[in-house]
Amino acid sequence: MKKLLVAAAMVLAAALPARAQPAAPDAIKIGALYASSGAYASISFTCHKALDLWAEMVNAQGGVFVKAYNRKIPVKLIEYDDQSSTATAATLYNQLITQDKVDILVADSGSVLTSVALPIAREHKMLLLDQTGTAAKFFTPDNPYIVLTSAPSSDTWAGTLGEFLHDKAQGLGIKRVALLYSTNDFTGAMAQRIRDMAKDMPGVSLVYDQGTPTNTSNYTVLVNNIAAANPDAVIEFGYPPNDIAFLRAIEDGGAKFNYIFTVYAGNEFELLERNVSKAGMLQTSTFLTAAFMKYPVNYGLDRDQYRAAWDKRYANDHLEFGVNSIAGYNTGLVIEKALASADSMDQMDLRRAIMGLSGNLKTLVGAFRLTPEGKQIGILQPVGQVREGGEGLHLVPYYPDQYAETKLVYPRP
Repeated sequence: MKKLLVAAAMVLAAALPARAQPAAPDAIKIGALYASSGAYASISFTCHKALDLWAEMVNAQGGVFVKAYNRKIPVKLIEYDDQSSTATAATLYNQLITQDKVDILVADSGSVLTSVALPIAREHKMLLLDQTGTAAKFFTPDNPYIVLTSAPSSDTWAGTLGEFLHDKAQGLGIKRVALLYSTNDFTGAMAQRIRDMAKDMPGVSLVYDQGTPTNTSNYTVLVNNIAAANPDAVIEFGYPPNDIAFLRAIEDGGAKFNYIFTVYAGNEFELLERNVSKAGMLQTSTFLTAAFMKYPVNYGLDRDQYRAAWDKRYANDHLEFGVNSIAGYNTGLVIEKALASADSMDQMDLRRAIMGLSGNLKTLVGAFRLTPEGKQIGILQPVGQVREGGEGLHLVPYYPDQYAETKLVYPRP
């Protein structure tokens, strides 16, 4: 009887049609926003062009390998200009999901324009590939629909500066610190990390702690107020327009500070160098991003190879090369690796594939490592100083010690 049953089952199985594989689409649709104008264009547009460059590279090779279809498929970017408007961005994120029905959703650069995507993606159960929206509050245990691809979270980022102050401030004679920050999710989170860490910094106290709207363009009064507090070190956290206006106000007003720190001198150096005088930039401190640090890679181009590809592709476009010029390309690499290992195009399968990269992927931005909430903690931002060399201004790291190529010049001349 057993033999008869087995034989019957085999006959029945042979008679049934094989399970059909899902039909492969003509393209993998990737939806993304960018800002060609407005307050965030300086960080958004080059990020957008970097994602475009990645897409051109993979399509030139026949597309990306998609495990779910066991074949290479071209990628199709569907991109809209939000003009730095959160209201416009919200409308366009919805359009990408509900009308364009993209397979993969990529956020615009920066925390402000990412913040409006967060609830929309969650509502539609769409995984949000967050390129550089680093606000720590974006990443919570109850929301699996976000992963940070190409920058460390703000608290991780600012932690390097806090560790420098903890380890070195007392020896340098830095006792009084002024903190000025733009009140947005990105730099506000940085300020909070420094504020929290300052409680345990030997001999260091915050003598000035002030937030200002992100659209602030005149820093004259703020710089005067900081000077009145007589700090040994001044930390300013803002977006590029904030940093530019802040450094200009210091130079125009003749204020002298022994230590000045801004965010974007080491993120978008070419942009700041074009808009701030040499004297205003010299000896300022900043975070050194992958635009200036060469990390070993196990996937994709390294920094020098990518810089050559960027310069060749955009030779006639006069685009600055900085961290955002790299971030969009790196997001593409994460997409590429995820599609190659995800069992299906289901959003949670894509997330599992990306989480599987954590601790294993090394790209030109550094080590890729995520918390269970999708927060990026592997990418390091050393602290460095703007110096003058034979070919003009350049950046040199001075902390942490394993990356240091110089000692901090303190006090700043």
